[in-house]
Amino acid sequence: EVQLVESGGGMVQPGGSLRLSCAASGFTFSAYGMTWVRQAPGKGPEWVSTINFGGGVTYYADSVKGRFTISRDNAKNTLYLQMNSLKPEDTALYYCARVSGGSYYRGFEYDFWGRGTQVTVSS
Repeated sequence: EVQLVESGGGMVQPGGSLRLSCAASGFTFSAYGMTWVRQAPGKGPEWVSTINFGGGVTYYADSVKGRFTISRDNAKNTLYLQMNSLKPEDTALYYCARVSGGSYYRGFEYDFWGRGTQVTVSS
């Protein structure tokens, strides 16, 4: 079965950094684009970043550009999100998701999600 397992979340002070990981299994990881999505309490999901199957093309939400970096290691079936200069508004449950279609311009489509890892930015 397809499995996506996020890790690396935690509590950090404003301005701090965290590196999230998503371990994938049950499918050919290198054949799919991957996405990070986050959801704050009481709010809907917010798209954060997407990376194509080979890792050479990336997209970011305006709210995280210049602070977050998405990457992948296809040999390890792992997706990453390096988060720097964290702000309280980054507090959310972060999910990785497999891209099944769509585009940056129209919105990506997803078919599988992980259970999420919590990121809390607070002083």
